[in-house]
This record gives sequence, structure tokens and C-alpha cells, in this order.
Amino acid sequence: MDLTPEKKELEINNNNSDNTIDQLSLDAANKESEERQARDLKAGLHPLKHKFVLWYTRRTPGVRSQASYEDNIKKIVDFSTVEGFWVCYCHLARPSSLPSPTDLHLFKDGIRPLWEDSANCNGGKWIIRFKKVVSGRFWEDLVLALVGDQLDYGDNICGAVLSIRFSEDILSVWNRNASDHQAVMGLRDSIKRHLKLPHSYVMEYKPHDASLRDKSSYRNTWLRG
Repeated sequence: MDLTPEKKELEINNNNSDNTIDQLSLDAANKESEERQARDLKAGLHPLKHKFVLWYTRRTPGVRSQASYEDNIKKIVDFSTVEGFWVCYCHLARPSSLPSPTDLHLFKDGIRPLWEDSANCNGGKWIIRFKKVVSGRFWEDLVLALVGDQLDYGDNICGAVLSIRFSEDILSVWNRNASDHQAVMGLRDSIKRHLKLPHSYVMEYKPHDASLRDKSSYRNTWLRG
């Protein structure tokens, strides 16, 4: 169905408004980050570009309601310096010791690991499936790349998730804008490089609005690459 000129103009205005809000949010976050980094430097620490929060979810098998999911998300710790990261990371349980089904979420401060969060709702995620014997190494490499701001299109990244499942483990990297094809594909290529991902591994992409519709994180992916 063709849009009338009035509807086209309204759609363009709405998109411009969303982009303006996203930019204002990024500007505010960048200013807060600069102020935090100045404080950390003054204290003799080594500030990260972003402050991060680590969350933990122990899923209840068979229970999939949104309320139960939000209730199960627990904040473990936050950090904003190199020193703070290593104190946290050295005390974390290794992925191989975590029960199934469990999720670890590493997200930038101010972004909750929920599809509906304002930073996530227009975005999506790249998904990689691993055998359990190797997932821990790839997760560690991904965490170091994320915390060290090594991935391309870093401002478009919201966080990363390790999902411990019965027969496999799944890594996913969440981004803000699923409609920015260049950023989506650029992020894919950057992940492949930093993880030194073998050619046999397939990466899949799924927008969060699709996950909301089919109530699934990892089924019915839209893009493979």
C-alpha cells in the first residue's frame, strides 16, 4: 500500500525525532563518561571508556513470562576502571561451572538487558553458538574486547550475553539500531576478527522486535553471515 504524502512526512518526522532523542542520550552519556574518567584519573586509576554492569539470570525452565524474567535478573557488580574490572572478573565463576539455563549479561551502565529498554528496543543482536568446551575462551575474548572498546561501531553496542544451555552455549552482542545495515555488518566483521572465529562458525542476527513477537531470543533469526 502506497503512503500518502502526509503519512510519508509524518513517518520521516517520527524517524528524525527518534534519531534526535538517541543522539541526545548518547551526548549525555558521553559527558557523564568524560566526567567519570577525570575523577578516576585524579584518583590514580585507569578509567575505561564506559562504565559496565554485570547481571545474572537463573532461568526457571518452562516459565517464560516477562514479569518472571525481569524478576530473575540480578545485578552482580559494576566497574568503570581497569582495576575494578580485574577485581570483579577474577572472582567470577567460570562458564563451565554455571548451571543450565543461566545467562550472564555485561552491559553498559544505564542499559538493562531487556528487549524493551529504550537503548535496545530499536536494535538487535548477533548470535554465535558454541560447544561447551570452547565457550569460556570465546566469552573471555569477547568481554575483553567489549570492556577495552576494541570492537568497531562501539557507540552502537549495548552489551553482550553468555547463555548457558543444556547442549550448547550461546554468545550474543546487542546493538542499538537494527536498521543501520552498515553498522550491523561492520559489527559482525569486527566480532569475527577479535574472536578469531573459525570459518565453520555461523553468525546469526535477530532484531529485538522480532524476539518480542515470537517470544524467543535465538529461534527464527533473520540474517546469517
